[in-house]
Amino acid sequence: MTEAIQIGEISIQVTRKAIKNVHLSVHPPEGRVTLVAPTATRLDVARAYAISKLGWIRAQQEKLRNQARESPRKFIERESHQIWGRRHLMAVKHADAKPNVRIDHKRITLTVRPGADDKKRAEVVHAWHKSLLHEVVPTIIQKWQPKLKVHVASYFLQRMKTKWGSCNHRDKHIRLNTELVKKPKDLLEYVIVHEMVHLLEPTHSERFVALLDKHYPTWREARSELNELPLAFEEWSR
Repeated sequence: MTEAIQIGEISIQVTRKAIKNVHLSVHPPEGRVTLVAPTATRLDVARAYAISKLGWIRAQQEKLRNQARESPRKFIERESHQIWGRRHLMAVKHADAKPNVRIDHKRITLTVRPGADDKKRAEVVHAWHKSLLHEVVPTIIQKWQPKLKVHVASYFLQRMKTKWGSCNHRDKHIRLNTELVKKPKDLLEYVIVHEMVHLLEPTHSERFVALLDKHYPTWREARSELNELPLAFEEWSR
């Protein structure tokens, strides 16, 4: 059951779970606040805890507001695009053939049919992004399955507005945000490991944190770097 408490202009969703300690989080992109508390915690106690952390909450929200956003992509000549954390300039060619994308050291070449609009160009590039992820994701999963002693039945790639990834631990499925193709590959690996650990522990409990600490000790640095990189305009805009 989820309840809400209001502290001034800040609304906080409160959930109770079978955990030992309180977990307070401020989520991108808009700074939504959640508080997960032990099952027996009274709402007034949760409220008092949140009040004690108001300075931290506001600082995190301000950090998110100031975080760099990518301008809307138009998929035009000499436009800047990030792939695996590196900047590439786009070249656009027109040909009466199947649309495609090629990449070399510093350039992305998008080939589309004459008259292709922004929407069509975006579809072609998004499909290419997914193909790049499909080249990398299975290898990372295969690397970590024996280490974690888990099995990923399948993975899915999709645009996600508020998460880098998610896990259905019952079906052993993980979902990954296609925006990850723009980030360094080690950050993609962190997200995959994070979701695979959910196959061992579905919640963000102390056990989950302990498992991440054991298997991926630099996860906090990776999470911080991921959340400080520019957010995609199309991902977070309303």
